[in-house]
Amino acid sequence: MSNDIYDPNFVAGVFDRCSDSYRNWSAVASFGLVRAWRRACVKGLTLPKDTQASGVDLMAGTGEAWPHLLAEFPRIANVTAVDISPGMHKHAMSRLHKSRDDRITHLCANMLTTDLPTASADFAISTFGLKTFNAQQHQVFADQLCRILKPGAPFSLIEATDPVDWFLRPVYRFYLDGVLPQVERFFLNGAQDFTMIGEYTRNFGKGETVLTALKSAGLNVETTYYVSGSAVRFSGTKPN
Repeated sequence: MSNDIYDPNFVAGVFDRCSDSYRNWSAVASFGLVRAWRRACVKGLTLPKDTQASGVDLMAGTGEAWPHLLAEFPRIANVTAVDISPGMHKHAMSRLHKSRDDRITHLCANMLTTDLPTASADFAISTFGLKTFNAQQHQVFADQLCRILKPGAPFSLIEATDPVDWFLRPVYRFYLDGVLPQVERFFLNGAQDFTMIGEYTRNFGKGETVLTALKSAGLNVETTYYVSGSAVRFSGTKPN
């Protein structure tokens, strides 16, 4: 397997290995903030409350955003969940979302190369997958997102960042780079997959390459930062 942390096979392997523990561990490691940020992502969609739209969840993981999405928009017809990790798909349906399987369509695929139909999605969301792409891949992602969305359709994407301007950044970095690896080592059988979050967020920075890519793809986009810049939401629409 490649040692390039942005190689699709490397990324799929990381999330396959941690899929058993992802849901609970991510909530504990973030002190519950990931749940609030997923809700914030859904709140970024400019859709009518009674919409019967069909959309996509990109880099969907174990589907943690779906309860928030279907609570906010209870009449949504279908969500196509795209994720590169077979393990994430397996745990999404077998452990978490059996009651929603009539409204969720799974696609195990690389978002950067998927052939989802052009102008087929009424909306798009993505939670915590953008950091696993480099700058060049962000542009491919943005072009794909623009292609998949219908004209006028909204999107909302959220990601953890490296809050470079925050005075508590040294504590934040020590937690990600020093504390979490040790906790994972002793309590998750020596695994080192969740510790990749530290490297991914450091490289991701404040998400400037995502913002540039979305604008370059022709999308209307606004940024919203949370908790002193430790997460960022990109929300907007595809122009009519």
